[in-house]
Amino acid sequence: MKPDSSADDLKISEGVDSVTLSVHVQPRASKNEVCGIQGDALKLRLTSPPVEGEANRLCIEFLAKLLRIPKSSVTIIAGEKSRHKTLRITGVTAREIAALIR
Repeated sequence: MKPDSSADDLKISEGVDSVTLSVHVQPRASKNEVCGIQGDALKLRLTSPPVEGEANRLCIEFLAKLLRIPKSSVTIIAGEKSRHKTLRITGVTAREIAALIR
């Protein structure tokens, strides 16, 4: 992760009613947290192991809780079996996502 990464480096696109966001998930971490930007993706550390969709479920729950939106508003649209995922989030703006990093 670049030490000088900022929310401006984040790959995020805003649509009419949703935001598309790239995330990099690190499973089996000691605690759930947003730990900055890695490349052009939001880096998340999650406590769950990457088996049987556990990390995916926790990724959705964790982001929904942080953004104070329902879990149904967060959808993995690419990368279900990868650490690099693309998420579609409805009910938020790109500015609200960028605020997670600050």
